[in-house]
Amino acid sequence: MVIREFVEADWAQVWPIIREVAAARDTFCYEPDLTAEQARGLWLAPPPGRTAVAVDEDGTVLGTARMGPNRPGPGAHVSTASFMVAAGARGRGIGADLCTSTLDWARGEGYAGMQFNAVVESNRSAIKLYERLGFTIIGTVPAAFEHPRLGRIGLHVMHCPF
Repeated sequence: MVIREFVEADWAQVWPIIREVAAARDTFCYEPDLTAEQARGLWLAPPPGRTAVAVDEDGTVLGTARMGPNRPGPGAHVSTASFMVAAGARGRGIGADLCTSTLDWARGEGYAGMQFNAVVESNRSAIKLYERLGFTIIGTVPAAFEHPRLGRIGLHVMHCPF
């Protein structure tokens, strides 16, 4: 597997991943009936951000990451990132590789740290991964996420200083 910058030809494989994750309504604050055009606007990061893909040796996109400044202006020294892995590729360490790659990118770009604004508290595997990579939960917004099975649950804000 290789993690590289997104190119336009990747969209045909990235869009189904985003569509599936959004429709599940259990990890992302995206509308479940998101259109491809809306997804492009949300996922393809403008400079100085970056969108990346994890690609298998046969060219199959296994996952994708979006990264860049968390906020503009005075908040632009802290980065943020989001990750999605194709359902058939989960459990193979692709999310961990994408997250590590994103942290390396942010450090290389001179960011002071990385902040995740909305990690669904029931997404325990992601939380464990992020904590293993140096993130801590700095707060939880109670009942901020409408989970399809669990009802209203919290969204964690997580931070990793560099």
